[in-house]
Amino acid sequence: MKYFLIIFIFLSQLTSGQDNKEKALGPNSLSSPKATINTFLKNLQEDEFHPEIASKTLNPEYLKGKDEKLIVTQLKQVLDGAGVLIDVDDIPDNPNYADSTDKRRYYISEVEFPEIYLERSNEKWYFSKKTIEKTPELHKRVYPFGTDKLMNILPKMGTQKIMGLHAWQYISILLLIIICVVIHKLLSWFFDWLIYQLLSNKGYGNIAHEYIMPVAKPFSLLVIVGILIILVPVLQLPITFNHYFILLLRALLPLFGTMMAYKLVDILGEYLMKKAAQTETTMDDQIVPILKRILKIFVVIIGFLYILSNLRFDITALLAGISIGGLAFALAAQDTIKNFFGSLMILFDKPFQIGDWVTAGDIDGTVEEVGFRSTRVRTFRNSLITVPNGKLADMAVDNHGLRNYRRFFTTITITYDTPAHLIEAFTDGLKKIVEEHPKTWKDMYHIRFNNMSAYSLDIMFYIFFDVPTWGEELQHKEEVLLSIMKLAKELGINFAFPTQTLHMENFPGQPSLSPEYQEKNQISEKLKNYFSTSTRK
Repeated sequence: MKYFLIIFIFLSQLTSGQDNKEKALGPNSLSSPKATINTFLKNLQEDEFHPEIASKTLNPEYLKGKDEKLIVTQLKQVLDGAGVLIDVDDIPDNPNYADSTDKRRYYISEVEFPEIYLERSNEKWYFSKKTIEKTPELHKRVYPFGTDKLMNILPKMGTQKIMGLHAWQYISILLLIIICVVIHKLLSWFFDWLIYQLLSNKGYGNIAHEYIMPVAKPFSLLVIVGILIILVPVLQLPITFNHYFILLLRALLPLFGTMMAYKLVDILGEYLMKKAAQTETTMDDQIVPILKRILKIFVVIIGFLYILSNLRFDITALLAGISIGGLAFALAAQDTIKNFFGSLMILFDKPFQIGDWVTAGDIDGTVEEVGFRSTRVRTFRNSLITVPNGKLADMAVDNHGLRNYRRFFTTITITYDTPAHLIEAFTDGLKKIVEEHPKTWKDMYHIRFNNMSAYSLDIMFYIFFDVPTWGEELQHKEEVLLSIMKLAKELGINFAFPTQTLHMENFPGQPSLSPEYQEKNQISEKLKNYFSTSTRK
């Protein structure tokens, strides 16, 4: 009888335990989103671990052939490892809750895990079909490279609690710190000794110091943060601490990546500058700094957006706001935008280069700099004109710097008493000067006696110099003019200058100076004799 009594008491306690578990679930425990989350969380705590009860929160319609305890355990590990902080008080307790986007859903963490949400079915709230199907995939994302297996190994190092953490967690944190220090030292050795020494031995020590070493530090920090993001979820730290620590690590990852990319832009810019120095054109020397600035701005903007995204901000609304603000800004800064696109047109069309002599409207001078907004032109008065690129792009630009040859045109005036044969000798001598000068274009020049003006006989002198700069043009123009003066002196040619002669036709006591013209038949005879003589010659 005594033994029967003991067995009865044991069975009654066992039955009461099962009843308690059923009560833990309760008839209304899945009646609202809040009740379902409470059931899910309370039965997966370390001191009250009942996955068989927590699995009731999964929709039974989609559990055929699936290990519901494993799924619900993995789901809890996903949320804890990613640091998803769930405030139960903020979850709606309304059984007829209707989401603004989908009347049948309640999202646990819409930004971080949009795949995890509750769905109403048969007057109860369950984790959805998509959540059940995606949980293994999300588990691998939070615990990559099989790190989830460490959660079964590490607790064997000690489970006793000290100040809220288990002994195995303290040991794991220490090991993680040692791993990060060792990796940092290895990367520092790799960059400081191996890369730096190799480049220094080949004569590139300056490049290594200025460009490689600044990249090494953010790269080392980037690697360490990446390792922490992979291994910290395994530690199963308190959810509040884990939430903010994971947020910090996710923000640091794009931050160090942005710093590294920013430094790499400097290396790319240095490489492009060396390539630009090898070309004949000077415009690419100006394009490279502008391109470098654009890339740096692009890197900072993309890095900033990634930081916000990793901090679990919904950047879609931010981008929409930026778009609207950008439209308003564009309307308010039309001239600035016009100048920017004018800069692009100048950089890609290349109507001139740095150092070219250009004429555009009232602007006449040498191009010194092409910037984002304006172009600076140094005039021949040594003043500096700043022209908006939007205006310059709409103007007709005469680029004297792109001339293959530089024209020189003048009129050489000689006196009326110069005989014809001397004029012929003089023009032949002028042609000889052009032919013998080393910097004149031999295929294109015109030297002709082509006008009889009021006070002189005019010889057209039209030649081209094959020189790249205005200074050289002036130098060779001086040489040619001096040669002309020497030739004229050698031949006895007198240059004419504006003069007036007063002619008195009749003077008392003197014969008239008015010419007496011959008869028509005499003139005709003389012309006939002149041309017949010229033909025989």
